[in-house]
Amino acid sequence: MDTQKYAAEAIGTFWLTFTGCGSAVIAAGFPQVGIGLVGVSLAFGLSVVTMAYAIGHVSGCHLNPAVTVGLAAGGRFPAGQILPYVIAQVVGAIVAAGVLYLIATGAPGFDLAKGFASNGYDAHSPGQYSLLAGFITEVVMTMMFLFIIMGATHGRAPAGFAPLAIGLALTLIHLVSIPVTNTSVNPARSTGPALFVGGWALAQLWLFWVAPLIGGALGGVLYRWLSEEPTGVVEGVRQA
Repeated sequence: MDTQKYAAEAIGTFWLTFTGCGSAVIAAGFPQVGIGLVGVSLAFGLSVVTMAYAIGHVSGCHLNPAVTVGLAAGGRFPAGQILPYVIAQVVGAIVAAGVLYLIATGAPGFDLAKGFASNGYDAHSPGQYSLLAGFITEVVMTMMFLFIIMGATHGRAPAGFAPLAIGLALTLIHLVSIPVTNTSVNPARSTGPALFVGGWALAQLWLFWVAPLIGGALGGVLYRWLSEEPTGVVEGVRQA
């Protein structure tokens, strides 16, 4: 039923936001044993792998408005289901940010001004990257993420390995783009922390909706075009 699908998306996006952003807020810079950029990248990737196996058969495990839009653009998802999926994903991300906030504030010296894993550009980019650099990064990374998702879940792809390919793709995306925007490629994941940070994070949030949605749609359309078979050809064998 649709209710179960929406609940699965909310729970899955909760897990992605809580564990991914939580790794950055709680564990990335922990003295002596901090997990750093590589650890945060792996956390986001592992969140997708684990949830893909857990709820992929229930909702498709989008966990991301850009993925939902991209799959619709690629002809893999009904457009009429986009809005309820996106609402469920954003709700899950906001709840995750709230739980993370309750935990993080239990440590002395916690400071929301440090960013709370929010995404940003210019002065709020980890590497001080510009708005243009952030926009290009988010569009390209989300486009390729959708391209990989579409390919890994294609009917001719090796069965059972899609979650691994998708999770590793998200890990790779974070390894490259954390210094640029702190990596969004997911408007829901960006919205949760931004609501708690407020100020600059909310002012810059628009980018982390616009760029991933554009990138997701481009990735879905690109793979749909690429995977279309020429007329009269089936699996590389020309019909008589």
